[in-house]
Amino acid sequence: MHNPESINYKELQKSLRYEFKNKELITTALTHSSYANEIKGIRYNERLEFLGDSVLSIVVSDYIYLNCPELPEGKLTKLRASLVCEKSLYAYAKQIELGKFIRLSKGERRTGGDDRPSILSDAFEAVIAAIYLDGGIKPARDFILRFVIPDIKSSKPKKFKDYKTALQEIIQKNPEERLTYVLVKETGPDHDKHFVVEVHLNSNVIGKGGGRSKKEAEQQAAREALELMGY
Repeated sequence: MHNPESINYKELQKSLRYEFKNKELITTALTHSSYANEIKGIRYNERLEFLGDSVLSIVVSDYIYLNCPELPEGKLTKLRASLVCEKSLYAYAKQIELGKFIRLSKGERRTGGDDRPSILSDAFEAVIAAIYLDGGIKPARDFILRFVIPDIKSSKPKKFKDYKTALQEIIQKNPEERLTYVLVKETGPDHDKHFVVEVHLNSNVIGKGGGRSKKEAEQQAAREALELMGY
């Protein structure tokens, strides 16, 4: 079992691709307030998270401003928001298994705190600040862009969102789970029909959607299911 009190710096630094001169910075970055409440007199990561948020924002803004010249201001804002939101930061943190290095109280760890999106995304921002304070903007930028650039590249070409396929891919990771689409309502004359479809996971309704065709209604039901599941 991983001991949260002793961070494996060798493994952590390999994962971050950065070696700290001041290890106290990264220790604080990975200390959650619940742990600091349990072990009095130690620093936790909220101040670093505040700084990391700003470093992240300027690095991402700078990169997309220079590399997406075709995008107007409104779209740049939307793109930046999608790259620095909790959902994205959680995904970046998961890529480097950050959860196993975070120091949490026993209660927080027992209830799955090491995989909670809010805790992981905050810790990721704190790590950015720790790298920035330890080595300056260049290593912080390199660290951020390692996650952001592939994210931008993978999201650019997708115009039509095939929610049904996305949902199917998630569900089929568990072979025993079964997805079905059920038409629950059909209204309107032939030239102006409206369909309502539910998507069921086994016997549970996990999404509902409407549209002018069954296919559209199924896509909307799948979209709602994905949103409710946090995707």
